[in-house]
Amino acid sequence: MTGPHRSSHDVAGDRPGRDRVDVGGIAIDRVDTRQTVARCSELVRLGGPRHAAGVNASKIVDAQDDANFARTLREADLVNADGMSVVWASRVLGDGLPERVTGIDLVGPMLDMAVDNGWPVYFLGARAEIIARAVRVLEEAHPGLEVAGFRDGYIRGEEEAAVAGVRASGARVAFIGLHSPMKEELFDEYRDHWGDCLVVGIGGSFDVIAGEISRAPRWAQRMGLEWLHRLMSEPRRLWKRYLFGNTRFIALVLRQRIRPR
Repeated sequence: MTGPHRSSHDVAGDRPGRDRVDVGGIAIDRVDTRQTVARCSELVRLGGPRHAAGVNASKIVDAQDDANFARTLREADLVNADGMSVVWASRVLGDGLPERVTGIDLVGPMLDMAVDNGWPVYFLGARAEIIARAVRVLEEAHPGLEVAGFRDGYIRGEEEAAVAGVRASGARVAFIGLHSPMKEELFDEYRDHWGDCLVVGIGGSFDVIAGEISRAPRWAQRMGLEWLHRLMSEPRRLWKRYLFGNTRFIALVLRQRIRPR
């Protein structure tokens, strides 16, 4: 992805004073779900553009080979542990994170926050029929929600126009349901083009919200086995990612345990 040259202004991700945990060279904020929502509220009030990202084992592994991706994660205003494997890794490293904070689990509380404050919200991602259905579901679940707009995630070659659409909508919060590193690259390449907006990456959450795919049962989520549910649902697409990615992540954590950064 190519785009405008990013500005040299200071990024909030580099500010001192944040309580963070290093896992594989990626600093993750030591916050639970409630604290994350509170922090997102602060970021909206500070004014944008702002970036809230989640990281799982796969993203940490990918960041080892992609310096720009790693930098974008390091510069984010908020970084959550979006995966139990990351939480477990932090505990192995002796600097435990309180819990995983997934993108889909943030949507509801953050929309309640948006309703309470009158903040317009934008939704970007998934197929056209899926995003339209997901928005209807969310509007029904959150009366009073001001939907600034929505668009499908098929934006290759139209990235600048997609970001311009978010800005023109006046959204204060934008949920981005694209795969990684595309959604992180989208924020980074057009950093100064989002307007006064907090950009929150939520991966494939729109498919779940719309009922297109199922989420793992609660017991599997609590045990950190949501990845297994996904693997069983899409074995052809995901088996290499989980087999090789998880093996490499374990090796990365063990190496960090032996030789701390």
